[in-house]
Parts: sequence; C-alpha cells; structure tokens
Amino acid sequence: MGFDLSPTWTGRRRVKAHLNIAPLIDVVFLLLIFFMLSSYFVMQPGIKITLPAAATSKLYPEKDIIISITSDDRLYLNDQPVTLTSLLGQLQIALKESKTKTVIIKADEKIDLGLAVRVMDIALEANADGVVISTKAKEDVRK
Repeated sequence: MGFDLSPTWTGRRRVKAHLNIAPLIDVVFLLLIFFMLSSYFVMQPGIKITLPAAATSKLYPEKDIIISITSDDRLYLNDQPVTLTSLLGQLQIALKESKTKTVIIKADEKIDLGLAVRVMDIALEANADGVVISTKAKEDVRK
C-alpha cells in the first residue's frame, strides 16, 4: 500500500491577473481635456460695477490709477482692496510711482454720493492732478 505524497495542486494552472490600463489612460486623458476646456470658459471673478450712463462720455486710457467702488461700498485701488482710512496713504504711494497723476473713479451707479465725494476729496488730498469719473456710453441719447 503506497501513499502518493505529491501535492494535489500541481496539476492546476496558475491564473495570472493582468490589468489592462489602456482604457484607464484614455478615460483619464479625456477627463483632463474636459476640465481644461471647461475651466477656460469660466469667467474670472473681478470687481462687479455697473457704471452709470452718460451722453457726453469720452474714452479715457486706463493706464492711470483706478479707484473702484462697488455697490456694497467696498473700495479697490488698482484691483487691490483698501479701506477708506488707508486709501490716502496707499494713493499717495501709487501717485509717486505713477507717470500720470490722474485718478479714475469707477463707481457703481447705486452707491451713496457722499462716499464718492469722500473718495474724490481723498484723491485731491493725495495731490492728484485730476479726478475722472468713469461712465459708460449711452447708446441712444433720445431715449
């Protein structure tokens, strides 16, 4: 009576697991293209201002110093947020570095007139040569 001591699993085949990553690479590449294209069309946030319309508006170069006032009374000096108290000091620094000493005020049409006058006073106190209030052109004056 003989015993067979050979292992019983020798006759079985080993299953080799193989992961095909080509479809995975295709999907990742398509997702990359999708997000690149969709992020291109997203509007970049900026200072949201609705300028008042004027029939006598002129085109003025925006290379000067710009103070923006939003509808919720936030102030920006050349797209950098400032407070009303720190505006004078920062405006004086900006005027020293600028070639032209003109300040353009872009104010929303819904702001308080008193705030616009205070900003104009601060600009003149900072030794600005001129203060320009930015408007949008009216399409039809007769309306």
